[in-house]
Amino acid sequence: MGQARSSTCPQVILMGLDSAGKSTLLARLLTGQVMETSPTVGFNVGTLDLDKKTSLTVWDVGGQKSMRPNWRYYLDNCKALVFVVDSSDPGRLPEAQKALKKVLSDEKLRGVPVMVLANKKDLPNSMTIREISTQLDLPSYTDRAWEIQACSALKGLGLQ
Repeated sequence: MGQARSSTCPQVILMGLDSAGKSTLLARLLTGQVMETSPTVGFNVGTLDLDKKTSLTVWDVGGQKSMRPNWRYYLDNCKALVFVVDSSDPGRLPEAQKALKKVLSDEKLRGVPVMVLANKKDLPNSMTIREISTQLDLPSYTDRAWEIQACSALKGLGLQ
């Protein structure tokens, strides 16, 4: 019997505050479609085939405040963290910064690379990635690789 595929797939975790667009993003990546989503209770998971040899298991974990203490249970074997922020909501960036800092302080994520997706760039008045990276204090993460990219899950832009 061959090994179960899921155990060989690198695990990628999608995290971020509620309403940042994680579920829309995952649905868009998996199906190419925009789907109606509702607040995630627990998690959504899907396997993303990058090419014939490479697949990622992507976990989209609910971001409501009451659920964030559970984030630590999803960190085993995490190979990359994708942190999604709503770039049109500057008022919640301090909260996002705290949530990101807390999850990155977990021992299981030591040295794990972070991709910040500044979602909802299709909306007017969305912040620049420079403003967001400053607000999230990304330059202070010198012990890991990090990157930030603007995207729109709704329009399918910047997701590759």
